[in-house]
Amino acid sequence: MAILRMDEIRKMSDAELREELRELSMELLRERTKIAAGGALENPGRVREIRRTIARIKTVLEERRRAHGSL
Repeated sequence: MAILRMDEIRKMSDAELREELRELSMELLRERTKIAAGGALENPGRVREIRRTIARIKTVLEERRRAHGSL
């Protein structure tokens, strides 16, 4: 799964963002499970990239929620 930039994230619908968030959360869980089991990761920087992408998606979703007056 590719890491998304903010401009790509902003172009996605809310439903697409929620689906992407779910998929990234599952991928992060798998990576953390590998770490806990003592296995070597193929790309150690991947966990950081996933966490940052999740944060970006959550930020955009929160911005949209606030913009629609749902404080």
